[in-house]
Amino acid sequence: MRPSRLGAVAYLNTKPLVRGLAARPDLFAIRFDVPSVCASLLHEGQVDLGLIPAVEYLRGDYALVPGIAIGSDGPVRSVAVFSRVPIDRVETLALDTSSRTSVALTRILCARLWNIAPRFIPAAPDLGAMLARADAALVIGDPALTADEDRLGVIKTDLGDAWRTLTGLPFVYAAWTGRDRAVDDEQVAALTAARDRGVADASAIAREVARGDTAVEHRTLTYLRDTLKYGLGDRETAGLERFHALAVELGLAPGSRPLRFFA
Repeated sequence: MRPSRLGAVAYLNTKPLVRGLAARPDLFAIRFDVPSVCASLLHEGQVDLGLIPAVEYLRGDYALVPGIAIGSDGPVRSVAVFSRVPIDRVETLALDTSSRTSVALTRILCARLWNIAPRFIPAAPDLGAMLARADAALVIGDPALTADEDRLGVIKTDLGDAWRTLTGLPFVYAAWTGRDRAVDDEQVAALTAARDRGVADASAIAREVARGDTAVEHRTLTYLRDTLKYGLGDRETAGLERFHALAVELGLAPGSRPLRFFA
């Protein structure tokens, strides 16, 4: 079998899942993009397997690599709405165009938890510019993780925390997704081993990211080791299925699909 073309996300939260994969050119050829581009590449057939936003599973005849995901069971820190007013008073909300799952999650939370119907404004992920145009802004990834809400004088509403308040379940942000036969058993095993290696190497990843800055190293380690969850077990699967059902119910996805997994 030729190497599988992988599309991954160029954010800190993916580093544990791709640890060492570049050293296996016999199995994988990997590229990095923002989540929305990663999803488009999979839909267009330009990659075989994508670490794509969870809502995008519903847009194709796909299967998931079993046991692996990026999720949180409560606060996630890197997916948040920053607002100049309390969340229940938001009338305009700028949405990060690099995201798809988080956009759908925000819309679900507006309708089902916060009971608001703001006007949504697509925007590039620049928090200052977004808040100049709207009451609130959805920002994901490293910009959300490092934004200082106190210095900016805004309110940060963590979407992982809000999801657990709504459902009591973990939230799955992304998972390895592809068409049938996109990966074989050896490649699934290699992806699982990479995940295990990356989770075990969280301290080393934090040191590499921090480059000697002890505050950044501590923040990064806490995020990778304590905040994010990289498994896809029964509770995570239930959370993913609940998210898909709500997305379909609110017209944010084309229709329901049962979760299927590579052998």
